[in-house]
Amino acid sequence: DIHEGDVIEVCNIIKIPKRELPIIHKTVLHDYYFLWGSDLEDCAIALGYGSLYNHEIHPNANFILDIENETIDIEAIKDIKAGEEITLNYHGEDGNEDEVWF
Repeated sequence: DIHEGDVIEVCNIIKIPKRELPIIHKTVLHDYYFLWGSDLEDCAIALGYGSLYNHEIHPNANFILDIENETIDIEAIKDIKAGEEITLNYHGEDGNEDEVWF
């Protein structure tokens, strides 16, 4: 079991500069990147499982952009039972119902 507040994963990233973002939109990586940087104009691919967690409006985990350490940290925001899927709200906020791109 994973408990609320537990760090599930610390994902190293591949940082991609703003000027290369249009290239990403033409590839399969389009569905796997996070906005990145203090102004969210760059993007990053999370390594490990970071770019593979599924979207849920009311997720059981959250992602934290650690700009200083260049990681994306996945943290439980609810207790998660063994075998239960770990989910994120791709918009970064529990309950955010904005449309996703897929």
